[in-house]
Amino acid sequence: MERRVFLKRSSNVLAGTILLPSIVPSTVFGKSAPSNKINVAQIGFGRIAMTHDLAETLQFDEARIIAVADLDLNRVAKGKQFIEDHYNKQTGSKNAVEVKTYGDYREILLRKDIDAVMISTPDHWHAQPAIEASLAGKDVYLQKPTSLTIAEGRMLADVVKKRGTILQMGTQQRAMPQFRIAAELVRNGRIGKLHTVKIGLPGDPSGPEASKMEVPKNLNYDMWLGSTPEVYYTEMRVHPQNGLTDRPGWLRCEQFGSGMITGWGQHHFDSAAWGMDTEYTGPISINAMAQFPKSGLWNVHGDFIAVAEYLNGVTMITSGGFPNGIRYEGSEGWIFVSRGEYSATVSDPISKIKSSKALDASDPNILNSIIKENEIHLYQIVNQHGNWLDCLKTRKTPISPVEIGHRACSVCLITHIAMKLGRKLQWNPETELFTNDEEANKMLSRTQRFPYGTSYIKM
Repeated sequence: MERRVFLKRSSNVLAGTILLPSIVPSTVFGKSAPSNKINVAQIGFGRIAMTHDLAETLQFDEARIIAVADLDLNRVAKGKQFIEDHYNKQTGSKNAVEVKTYGDYREILLRKDIDAVMISTPDHWHAQPAIEASLAGKDVYLQKPTSLTIAEGRMLADVVKKRGTILQMGTQQRAMPQFRIAAELVRNGRIGKLHTVKIGLPGDPSGPEASKMEVPKNLNYDMWLGSTPEVYYTEMRVHPQNGLTDRPGWLRCEQFGSGMITGWGQHHFDSAAWGMDTEYTGPISINAMAQFPKSGLWNVHGDFIAVAEYLNGVTMITSGGFPNGIRYEGSEGWIFVSRGEYSATVSDPISKIKSSKALDASDPNILNSIIKENEIHLYQIVNQHGNWLDCLKTRKTPISPVEIGHRACSVCLITHIAMKLGRKLQWNPETELFTNDEEANKMLSRTQRFPYGTSYIKM
C-alpha cells in the first residue's frame, strides 16, 4: 500500500472518530503539577526496558520514574543511570532526581509512594510480580507474554479484576494504526465473510552446548531461576553480562518460556483476535507440528505449523512459511497487515524484506473504505504507554487489558502444548480445559520451585 494512501486512510478514520483521551508528551503542554505525577517503578532492566518500556514512558511528563529493581546489580545500576541521565538532560540539572535501586522488586511493592510498576522481566517472572503488585495496590504495565502457563494467567486475570487494578499488556501493535484499520475493515465486512486467518511467525534457531560457569557475583541466580527447576549457570542461558541490546539466551530455553510462539505469538494472536471478534474467547481445537532441537542448550521450537478452529467458523493457520504478519481472508477478498519496518528493539527477529508493507489488500479500494458512524469503531490510541498512564488517572479500561492479554497468551500456550504432543486437541475456552486429553490438561500448569511462584503467593 502506498504511503499517501495509508496516510489518507488513517486521516479519514481520525476525522470520523472521537479519540479516547491520550496523555501527550511534556514537550506539547509543559510540565504537570507535582501533585499530578504518577510515581512509577521499573522492575527488570534489560533491552526491552531500556529501548522500549522506559524509552516510551519517559516521553510523558505525567510519569515520574523513581525506582528500579533487577536481580543483576550491574543492570540495576545501569537502569538508575539511564533514568537519571534522562531527567538531568531534560531539566538541565545534574541532580534532577535520585532513583532508588533494589535487588528485590518486593521491596518496591512495600513503598506507599509508588503508584504503578512496569514489569519488563523474563517470561517466567511475569505473572508473579504482576499479581503481587496488584495485591499491593499498584497498577501494572506488563510485558507479554502474560504468563508462563494457563493456570497462572487465569490467576492473574482474576486477581486484577477483583482488585480493580489497571493493567496494560505490552501488546503495542494495538497502538499501530494499520492493525486497528485492518481489524475494523474485517469486522465491518469489507472482505465479506471471514473464513481464514493466516499468521506468519518464525521459529528460533538451535544453539550449541554450553558448559557450566561460575555465577557472577552481581547476579542473584537462585531468584532469577525463580519457580523453574534449579539448573547450572551459563551465560548463554541467562543474559549477556556485557551489553543490553542483544537477545538474551533465556528466550530460547523452554524452562523460561515457549519460544517465538509466545515471544511474538501473543502480539499476532492478539491482533488477529481484534479482527476476528474473539478477544474474550479462544479456539475450540488446536493442532500443531513443530521441529525441536535434538541437542544444544536452546530447546524452543523451530519451524512449525498450527491450525486453530473457532466456534464462529474461522480457521487460523500459523506458520513461519507465511510473511510475518496477519492475513485475513474473506469471501470477497483479503487484507494483510504487518508492522512494516517497525521494530521494538534492534534485535527483533523480523525480515524487513518479508514485512515491508504495513497494510495491503486484494483490492486497493478496500483500504480506502470509510468506516461509517453507525459501524464498528475499535479502541483508538496513539501510544500504548501513554494510554496506560491516561487510564491510571481516569480509571478507564486500557486498550490491552489483562483478560484480553490472557486469552491471546492462552492461544500461544495451548499451541505450544499441541506442538509438544503432536496431535489435535479439543479446547473449551469457557472452562479453559482440554476436553479430550488429560495429558494435555496436566500441561496447563507447572510444578513450582519453593519459595518462588504463584502457588506460594499469600492472597
